[in-house]
Amino acid sequence: MKKWQQRVRSLLINSFALPSDVILELPRITVIGQIHVYIENHKGLEIYSDTELKLKVNKGYVQITGNAFVLRMMLPEEILLEGTITDIKFIPS
Repeated sequence: MKKWQQRVRSLLINSFALPSDVILELPRITVIGQIHVYIENHKGLEIYSDTELKLKVNKGYVQITGNAFVLRMMLPEEILLEGTITDIKFIPS
């Protein structure tokens, strides 16, 4: 079943020129310097403090560490984090 789903997704990506992050439900992370991180396609907030942000994403978590974090925007599938970013990790589940 999974192979069939992967083939269909690959066909959709190639045939219709759709973005792979949308079809595969992957997070899109945009980093601006060390001060802003914009994350799309997350599944929910797991941990938030002034030094750590951990988001649930498809097949794992995204963990961001740093200092002086402030959530500037939080929508159901988008988040904008501001602060001094020192590390971004993907943690598979």
